[in-house]
Amino acid sequence: MADGPLDKPKGPPVAVNRRSWLAGAGASLTALALMPPATARGQELGADGFRLLHARPGMAPLRGPNAPPTPIWGYDGLSPGPTLRIKQGEELKIRLVNDLRQPTVIHWHGIRLPNAMDGVPHLTQMPVEPGASFDYRFTPPDAGTFWYHSHFLSSEQMARGLAGVLIVEERDPVAVDQDIALVVNDWRLNNDGAVHPSFGNMHDAMMAGRLGQYITLNSQDTLDLKVKSNERIRLRIINTANARIFEFRIPEHVTRIMAVDGQPCPPEVVPDGVLRLGPGTRVDLFLDLTLKPGASAPILIDDLRGGWLELGRVVYDGGAPLRAEPLPEPKALPANPLPQNFDFAGALQVAIPLDGGGMGMMMGRGSMMGGGMRGGMGGMGGGAGFGGHGLPPQDRIWALAGIASSGHDGPPIFKVERGRTVVLDFANRSALPHAMHVHGHHFRNLIGNGESHKPYWLDTVIVDPERTERIAFVADNPGKWMIHCHMIEHMATGMAAWFEVT
Repeated sequence: MADGPLDKPKGPPVAVNRRSWLAGAGASLTALALMPPATARGQELGADGFRLLHARPGMAPLRGPNAPPTPIWGYDGLSPGPTLRIKQGEELKIRLVNDLRQPTVIHWHGIRLPNAMDGVPHLTQMPVEPGASFDYRFTPPDAGTFWYHSHFLSSEQMARGLAGVLIVEERDPVAVDQDIALVVNDWRLNNDGAVHPSFGNMHDAMMAGRLGQYITLNSQDTLDLKVKSNERIRLRIINTANARIFEFRIPEHVTRIMAVDGQPCPPEVVPDGVLRLGPGTRVDLFLDLTLKPGASAPILIDDLRGGWLELGRVVYDGGAPLRAEPLPEPKALPANPLPQNFDFAGALQVAIPLDGGGMGMMMGRGSMMGGGMRGGMGGMGGGAGFGGHGLPPQDRIWALAGIASSGHDGPPIFKVERGRTVVLDFANRSALPHAMHVHGHHFRNLIGNGESHKPYWLDTVIVDPERTERIAFVADNPGKWMIHCHMIEHMATGMAAWFEVT
């Protein structure tokens, strides 16, 4: 079964140190910093009440205050973009204004929203041209941690920084002392600090995807996370990287998972405190700060050699504790109104083998295609990009169920009547992991061939090489929905499809 937030990763170690990440490239692993307190309230509003969100160029201090900032693309010129916060049951009204030189869209990752608002170009809407705008309007049914990002030319636009956080707050306040969103991302930079223009790089697509050598949280370089003894904080951790699977931990503290992919779960202590986050994944933690005043603890990331690198510190105030004793163990967060009436006897069963890549062959639209470079795509020195969602059929190197798709062309991979249970078997026959994301629905990760499941609702699941992950969901949201690998370069080169709920 899949590695979840509690599971150890698999695969051979990869050499890395504090100043190198990719072979032949310098690197700097950066520490955490708090999100700027931007919210959906009090921002630029149109006369009709829509909050204006500009996709435009900006600058970010990715390499710290002593290095020149990096030109990025961001929402309102920020990466991550403004943190949008609304209450469960409130309507979100966002007007995307495209100030870029390319078309773009916004996909609201993990939200069970009306299909027309999903932000998939050519499937649910047309791309928003430069100088144009598009109105997104919906009421999220679920409280939780979600995010928004470009879904057009994603390999470039996300790598340049087009992502932000959407927090849907519970109707009743949750008993925590701080509520902090932490966006983990990696950036591929030139020596001068500019984003490396190797978009549409076929070598990335054939292998693990675009991996950056600078790792940031909230696009910052350093952090002392300031706390008080006996405080409880909620950490909303979001992996917005194009392709990288992150692992990190905060030792000397109890790591208690409260939600995964925006959906509450039974509170569960991670035995070794290690979290594994695939691209697109979110985990909500409660962290009880039980060390003495004046103490500190490191914030660590796996160095891929069996050791850990220090990214920052949790720093305790030297004054009196916030309260005399830590808070009691928390109760579960309020459940969201997810459909749970699984009917496995009448379920639609769909096998979805995952094939392709640079270490094998794949089936593409009825013909065998090699995994080599095709079509004159940009190499490491430049990049034409993969187009709106991907390459022409003859140039695609990944496939779902034997079909290499852009995610909107061709027929649906399956159709299902509204309300029917769907069981998908993702069988990874390639040499690389894939983070499989389903739009418009949350699913259960089933155990073995049975009907029992892990204790999480997910919208993205890691499928490791030579593994099969079985998922189930009730297809209760009508429309045309994308399903794809969230290693964005895999999606762009064929590992994408769509299904229809009628």
